[in-house]
Amino acid sequence: MNKPPTDAGRARRRLGAGDSYHWRVDETVVDMAMPLPEPRRAAIAAEPQSVVCDLNRTALVVIDMQNDFCAPGGWVDHLGQDYTPDRRPIEPLNKLIPPLREAGVPIVWVNWGNRADLANMPPNQIHLYKPDGSGIGLGEPLPASGAPVLQKDSWAAAIVDELDTDPGDIFVDKHRISGFWDTPLDSILRNLGTRSILFAGVNTDQCVLHSLTDANFLGYGCILLEDCCATTSPDFCTEATVWNVRKCFGFVSDSTRVLAALREMEG
Repeated sequence: MNKPPTDAGRARRRLGAGDSYHWRVDETVVDMAMPLPEPRRAAIAAEPQSVVCDLNRTALVVIDMQNDFCAPGGWVDHLGQDYTPDRRPIEPLNKLIPPLREAGVPIVWVNWGNRADLANMPPNQIHLYKPDGSGIGLGEPLPASGAPVLQKDSWAAAIVDELDTDPGDIFVDKHRISGFWDTPLDSILRNLGTRSILFAGVNTDQCVLHSLTDANFLGYGCILLEDCCATTSPDFCTEATVWNVRKCFGFVSDSTRVLAALREMEG
């Protein structure tokens, strides 16, 4: 039987991606008792109450800012709907993401990215986007580009070019309205030590809301960044979403107030 470790200062190799959750190991010892980093407290003005987040345990999750929803020639555009409202988060996100990244906050991009064979998509999900069985639905090529709708690794599922992505960001494919269902998102966030999530993306009342509510049910502190979200739905859908988040599921703030919190920390 190996003896308990006596040399607390010896060099050990790290296992695990998260600063808040990892092990240190060598040939004889597995040290699971790593101290948590000291909190970096960001005081963010929000409703119904202001919140203080630990940046060591916070992530930004951006939902569905992809060509099919936000770009000319994408699926929403093909359906004859006005896709331009879904582009509104681009500018505030491009102002917010670099300072968050510099502060060490993980940027997690969660996009529809279906299997080509749709083998994990039950009929009710396929029906959602092709209700009478006609037209162009999931995985079928768009006339203008030939890109298969919301298919993993296709132009249709790619993040719009205007957004500031980085190879060090985290990219997760989703296959439902919620980014947590049938995906590794929860495991990734927990392995990073995440306890608070800033939510952004489209559509506010659909994929953003239901990802946020699932996060709430899983125990995360949830902050909806109102100016970093958008939808092509009627205005009352956004109003109801914001009201429900404030009432039941978390807090509502915006990029301006998060940036102010970051500047205050620097000062």
